[in-house]
Order: sequence, then structure tokens, then C-alpha cells
Amino acid sequence: MSEASITLQVNGESFNCLPETPLPQVLEQMGLNPRLVAVEYNGEILHRQYWEETKVKARDRLEIVTIVGGGVFS
Repeated sequence: MSEASITLQVNGESFNCLPETPLPQVLEQMGLNPRLVAVEYNGEILHRQYWEETKVKARDRLEIVTIVGGGVFS
């Protein structure tokens, strides 16, 4: 990452990306399929309709739950 990168907390671990990256792109950078996850953004469940307009900032906190066949895996 360039010097302009920011650090997020994702499921309790640090993750670096560029500031103002839309949430779906952050998920893709993490290797996740945005259609198969639920996201809590800074302590609140973020409805999918707001994902594209949600741009991450330094120290944002994400909790991501991935849906897998047969159940849920986080």
C-alpha cells in the first residue's frame, strides 16, 4: 500500500486500504464476495443499500460475517 493508506479494524485485525474506498471494493480486496457477507460498520448493521455510498475512513471498525453452504461462518 502507498503512504496514503489507512488502517481499518476488520474482525479485530488490522487491514490497510486507500481512504474513501467504497465498502464493496474493500470486501473484494479482502477476497470476499460482497453478495455473501453481512457487515457491521462501526457498531451498527449496515444495510446493503448503503454499501456503495459508504466510503471507509481511518480507524473504521468492520465486523464481517460470511455466509457459507450449510450455515454461517465468521
